[in-house]
Amino acid sequence: MKAVDTNILVYAHRREAPRHAESRAQVSALAESRAPWAIAWPCLSEFYSVVTNTKIWKGRASSPAEALGQISAWCNSPTLELLSEVDTSLELFASLLMTAQVKGAVVHDARIVAICLAHGVRALITADRDFSRFPQLAYECPW
Repeated sequence: MKAVDTNILVYAHRREAPRHAESRAQVSALAESRAPWAIAWPCLSEFYSVVTNTKIWKGRASSPAEALGQISAWCNSPTLELLSEVDTSLELFASLLMTAQVKGAVVHDARIVAICLAHGVRALITADRDFSRFPQLAYECPW
């Protein structure tokens, strides 16, 4: 199973975002496939935070209704699995933090990796190279 990171979700949603077409095509292909795919809950909350942030989108941020509508559309995919922490997440998280010597903002990435690993995700689709710090999970850039 593959999971999708926040940046790909943002790019797929925002037409003016870099790589919008490629990201939208990637997410649509996953949503329309018969194969299971995933989004970690922290990615959904971060997506909402980013696309509704007026400081990021100087022209016009997405409204709360638009952002929630997009999340709802993804969640309507019958093959989507929403991932959250499980009993083994703390152990995985701590191991990732220590092995990669994680500090600061990359802690959020370690959390996503721990959640993905706990659910058997084999690859994370992302444009964020910080995930290369975690070789336990493959990462794929859609372009």
